[in-house]
Amino acid sequence: MPSRRTLRRPVALTAVAACAALAGGLLSVQSASAAGTRIHDIQGRTRISPLAGKQVGDVPGTVTAIRAFGSSRGFWVQDPHPDDDPATSEAVFVFTGKETPKVAVGDAVTFSGTVSEYYPGGKDAGGQSVTEITGATWQVTASDQPLPAPVKLNASSIPAAYAPDAGGGSIESRTLRPTKYALDRLESLEGMRVSVTGAPVVGPTNTHNELWVTATPGHNRTARGGTLYGSYADPNGGRIKVQSLIPPAQAPAPPELRTPEGRPFPVANVGDRLNGTTAGPLDYDNFGGYTLQATELGTLAVHTPAPEVTRKQAADELAVATYNVENLAPDNPQTKFDRLAKGLVHNLAAPDVVALEEVQDDSGATDDGTVTAGTTLKKLTDAIKAAGGPAYEWRAIDPQNDQDGGQPGGNIRVAFLFNPQRVAFTDVKGGDATTPVKVVDDHGRAGLSASPGRIAPTDAAWKSSRKPLVGEFALRGKPDRRVFVIANHFNSKGGDQGLDSRFQPPARTSETQRTAQAKLVNAFVKELLAKDPKADVVVAGDLNDYQFSPALKTLTSGGVLTDQVTKLPAAERYSYVYQGNSQVLDHLLTSKALTRADYDVVHINAEYADQTSDHDPQVLRIKP
Repeated sequence: MPSRRTLRRPVALTAVAACAALAGGLLSVQSASAAGTRIHDIQGRTRISPLAGKQVGDVPGTVTAIRAFGSSRGFWVQDPHPDDDPATSEAVFVFTGKETPKVAVGDAVTFSGTVSEYYPGGKDAGGQSVTEITGATWQVTASDQPLPAPVKLNASSIPAAYAPDAGGGSIESRTLRPTKYALDRLESLEGMRVSVTGAPVVGPTNTHNELWVTATPGHNRTARGGTLYGSYADPNGGRIKVQSLIPPAQAPAPPELRTPEGRPFPVANVGDRLNGTTAGPLDYDNFGGYTLQATELGTLAVHTPAPEVTRKQAADELAVATYNVENLAPDNPQTKFDRLAKGLVHNLAAPDVVALEEVQDDSGATDDGTVTAGTTLKKLTDAIKAAGGPAYEWRAIDPQNDQDGGQPGGNIRVAFLFNPQRVAFTDVKGGDATTPVKVVDDHGRAGLSASPGRIAPTDAAWKSSRKPLVGEFALRGKPDRRVFVIANHFNSKGGDQGLDSRFQPPARTSETQRTAQAKLVNAFVKELLAKDPKADVVVAGDLNDYQFSPALKTLTSGGVLTDQVTKLPAAERYSYVYQGNSQVLDHLLTSKALTRADYDVVHINAEYADQTSDHDPQVLRIKP
């Protein structure tokens, strides 16, 4: 599932004035109604400032942090003399656009400007707003002032309940209840100095120099040190994103541990820990929600669990795997092909059948009408053979150009790899991009009108989405025990509101299409079983949804399929890490006849900063 990221705000927005202009005689703008205003008056007791759209003047506070890079520069000001209301934040961000503010941490200032509510990613995205000051002017009144002590984020300060239930409506106008809900607690600290101590890393460092920690390490812990997302009811409110505000000169670091601007930042994996204190103002953005903008970073303690290695299948077992190879294209570095090959050969023990997702066409993301993927698949199978693996063959159906979603021009599709020394593929001509595969009678048993074939490819459920691919296999030596494998890549979660949305519970609009897709696959499996109740069927792939989701409930309805991930201990049920939540997106499901199934999620990617794909592969060993 690709990252959804939006620039903080249009570059054209800039500060109207800086303190240099003040020295030239600019007057502070102040509304009569806002005279004597303090920061907690600006923030108010809800998510929206009671002074939004109004001008305030000569508001006092201490500069606690500065963002001196990017197109969203500015500084945080916190009142050292707070009120006694836990619902009101005592800090605010003063936005200066692309201009670096001429202030220093520890400056006592009085500022003036317009109170604004900024929605990262746009208001329509559903996220929360950041209360800030725009068009700002300020006056430094003293220097080297002590900073307010950070509020400690931990299991005692963050409530277990996540957010109030507004029936899908906005919670913006509701009075904050920081002792009741985690989202309210974090909102009540917007802009204020906060800290975490000895924080476990639950989301690895990404290419944007961000990582996720948890302030509640005992909550929903996975077997390898992450935080498990196991139900809609518990999004894990202790997750906090961490970025760095530390200037390069303040804490030099090796090049590999620096951001593009030179700021130090650790390369961390799930299971590692930031020892000591990590502290800074609490910000909010549209990719990850509440963010600790670190002016002090804890020391990275490496406790990364080793990549997993699954066992090899026995001679009488058929090993079926699923692997999302993340936009694999011929122009990818050879190292990606080599690492995927090593994962398949070493970590997955060379499965007999592999359902691949996100295989791009032979021109990659170039939108030139190419739909074939033979070059992509040959490059991968050559790398597998070079890594000591089998000489895999492949089967796939080329999609229509630009009809299956994914990266524009990439024409991603699902495909089968199989080891011809271990399994036979039953080729039945007739499968193409638009012809639906049918279940046929084959001497009293279930058969396919085309192998490989696509399930209902012209149905509206598959609009701008990958179509499922079904193929018939048989383990060598057991030609009478045919196994039907259905490779899938359901539509993504793009467009859904975030867990931290101002609408609670957040809307999951993409769920409708996945549920419709699941219904079609479920119906096809039922057709197979109607012809042969003992048919061996494996449904595999990146279904882009959770084991507890409506889509998976639809896919398994009628008891025709068992989702194998539900057979694992709860702490091991994940194949993907998103914003600090370890969750299930990839699945292997089996029909009732496959009672002897040994299933394993092989954790080699999702928990690591240096990952070959953003998904962990899975393998299922069955005895047809």
